[in-house]
This record gives sequence, structure tokens and C-alpha cells, in this order.
Amino acid sequence: MATHIANGDSHLSFWLRVREFAVPPSMIETATARRLVGDWAGACAAAGVDIDLSPRSVAHTHGRALAAQVRADLRQLAPELLRWHMPRIAPDGLLRPGLTIALARYDAAERDGPGPLHLVARTPPAWADAGQRISLGLWDGSHSEAAARRHPHPHPSRRFRLDLHRHLWDASRADELRIRSGADRPGEPEHLLPEPELLKTVPDRHRCALDRWAAEAGILLRAEGRQGPTGSVLVRLGGRHRLVLDVNLERESSALRLADSAKSTRAGGPALPVLPDAGTWVPPDLELLRTGSIEADRLHPLVAGALVPDYSPGPAGVAKQPGHPRLVECRGARHRIGLVDGVLVPLDHAPAEIRREELLVALTGTPLPCLQAIDEAHRRPDCLTGVRERLDHGDVAGALAVVEGLLGPDAVLRDGPLRDELEATAQRRITYGLFRAGLIGRGGPPARVRPGEDRRRPRARRERLRLATFY
Repeated sequence: MATHIANGDSHLSFWLRVREFAVPPSMIETATARRLVGDWAGACAAAGVDIDLSPRSVAHTHGRALAAQVRADLRQLAPELLRWHMPRIAPDGLLRPGLTIALARYDAAERDGPGPLHLVARTPPAWADAGQRISLGLWDGSHSEAAARRHPHPHPSRRFRLDLHRHLWDASRADELRIRSGADRPGEPEHLLPEPELLKTVPDRHRCALDRWAAEAGILLRAEGRQGPTGSVLVRLGGRHRLVLDVNLERESSALRLADSAKSTRAGGPALPVLPDAGTWVPPDLELLRTGSIEADRLHPLVAGALVPDYSPGPAGVAKQPGHPRLVECRGARHRIGLVDGVLVPLDHAPAEIRREELLVALTGTPLPCLQAIDEAHRRPDCLTGVRERLDHGDVAGALAVVEGLLGPDAVLRDGPLRDELEATAQRRITYGLFRAGLIGRGGPPARVRPGEDRRRPRARRERLRLATFY
């Protein structure tokens, strides 16, 4: 695998980290198994998705016909695939906070309301992002819903629209990713490109799905009900760069043109429909595959099956068994430390010697190197970075498995960074629960540092928002 390519490109390195930690294989396996037996609620629970809707209540409020549509979509929902494709921010690859994304739109003539009903996925604000949970609900254009009242941005985003990219969450349409990503048409055909001079103004051109813009713009314009053979959409490239794309819907391959966004503003540019990010950029998985930075087996199976022709999942790897003895230089000899009865202990010292050394430590003496190594493993293990990454992405089970594999399932953690991380995670989960219950307002909890929380975390969250990275 050409990892040197990823090391030279921060964008690819960013997505490699996301693919390693954000959606663990155990989550994919469990959620898929529950979805295949028809348990969509169980699949959501396995994928860290909270449900804020009830099909029975939908039938009572909006009618049986619309409820049947919602129920059909929920049965096709692959929640772990939705998590896989959710927008993320740098530098940690966490879910973009405070976001509402439309997954499906229901136009029912018999429904009473200010607008169409939307099936939406929401992410909590940054101060309540513990566990990286996603909530699933309905948006009817009002603020009457409890989940909408407590969310900072309840209205579906114009920029992130998965109702136009159902293949990013609908298991029955996942194979459409190959066409919609441009994987079946590598390169940039000249007749599909904008004018050469305008291409110089496009940042990160190699990441832009230029050959798909016309087709994606056509899908957007038709979904918006725009009539006529031509139309325009706003393309958002980064935080400040805006372009207007004029499309001929009848001959999209020959009528693609980019206009300066500064001119479009005076002509009503902000009112133009926004080209969704999923249609603006080349999907990161396709970039990783093309550069050789990742193997297909490390992708979500539905993604790998769509992007890699003739893909077939390989045999499951054999899990590495924890508890193998580790060697420590101790008083001129190489001693072993390993797991015994679920606890990390020195293997080459007699119990009486260990008791004497523990008494010496209690009297402020210097312990044996073997005991020093065990103490260091409890307080600041080599796996701490991986544990922290898993905790940040909500994979508490994976983080605990790493800790147990190192220290044993019956180990009692000592004071140190590892224990602080686990306690801070538990405290942030409480904050998320208070947010879900509506016991904390939109402004978040008090500014004071909560017990066990790293004082640098608020600054880190602001830095993640400032260095936002999307595809």
C-alpha cells in the first residue's frame, strides 16, 4: 500500500484516520446483521443513531400512505453507511456538529403543513458531541418538534443534501455510488470541462468532481422544480470561494460554464440552489483507492462493492490475542510481564519479592523496573493515542478492548492520562444526555471546566471548526 502518498497529502492522511477509527468493523457487522433481518431500529442502535420518530405517530399525524413511505425508507436505511458518509471536520475527523441533513423528502397532497415532510439526520452541537451520536427524525417545516426546538440548526442544510444522494445511506441503491462518484469514468473529458482560464480560480481542482458537475446540477435543478432547458446553481468551494454554474439541461455535456460569484451576487446569486457537497467533490474513498492509500477490504463493504469491480470480501482476519508476555530490562536481565487472572503482573518475580517491593514503594522507594513498566502501562500506555481516537469517535467498546488487551479485564486504572480520558468521556456522555433531554439550552453548559475534562478541549473544538474539511 502506498502509504507514502498519504503521508505527503494531509487530505488523504485525514481520511485514512477517519476510515480507521470513525466506523469500526464491529459496528458495520452488527448493524448489517440487524438490518438484514428487518430490525432497522436495532441497526440504528448498533450504529450510534438515536431515533426521534415513531412510524405509528407518523401515520396518526400525516396519514397511512406517507407513513408507509417513511417505513419503507427506514427498512432500507443502512445507518452505519450514513455515518460513513456524514460530513466531517478537521483535524480529528469528527462529525460536523450542529447539522441537519435531509435524507428523504415526502410530498403528500393530503398532508396539512407549511411544506413537504423530510426525514432528517442531525448531529448535536460541538459541546454535546460525546459519542458522536446521530439522531434520526422528521422535519415538517415547523419548530413544534422537541428535537427541533433543542437543535441549533433544525432546518435541513442547503449544502449537505442526502435526499439527492440516497446511495450514501440507502442500502438498496448503494451500487449507484460508482456512477455518481465518476468511478466509471476516470479522468476529465475535455468537452465536460469549464473554460481553461476559469479553472485557475478553482481551489483543489484535483479534488473537484468537474466531470460530474453538469449532471449533478441537473439532478438538483429538477428536484427544485426548475422549469426550462437551462438553469444555474451555486457551487461552494471552501469557506470563501463561490462560483456559479450555468447548465443546459438538454445538452449538459456542451453547455457547462463557470461564472464569477462576485457578479452573480448582484443578480440574486444567494437565492440559487446550492450544489450539494457530495456532488461537488470526488469522494475520499475513490481518492484513497486511486492513490493506493487504502485496500478495498478496509472500506465499508457496500462502498467497496460499488467502487471496485468484481470486489469480493476477503476472509475475516484472525484477531490478535491479547496477553502475550512483554519483555522488560530488569536488573541486568530480561523479564516478562503479562496477564494472569485478568491482571497485568510481573512473571519472573516471586510473590514475596513483589510484596516487599510494593512496601518499598509505599515508603517512597524506587520499585523494580518490572513494576515501573506496569505502572507506566496503567498511567500512560503506548496505545493511549489509539484509545483517545476511539473514544473521540464514540467507539467506547473498541477503546475498552484495547485497554483490556494491554492491562487485562480486571485491571484497576491508576491516576494518569488514560483514566482521565475515560472519566472525561463518561462526563461528556452525561452532557449529551442532558442535551437530548432538553435540560441544557442551546447555549450549552456553563463555561467552567467539567471534572476530569482537559482544559484544552474547548480550544481544540474551536480549532476543528476553523479548519473545517469536507468532501
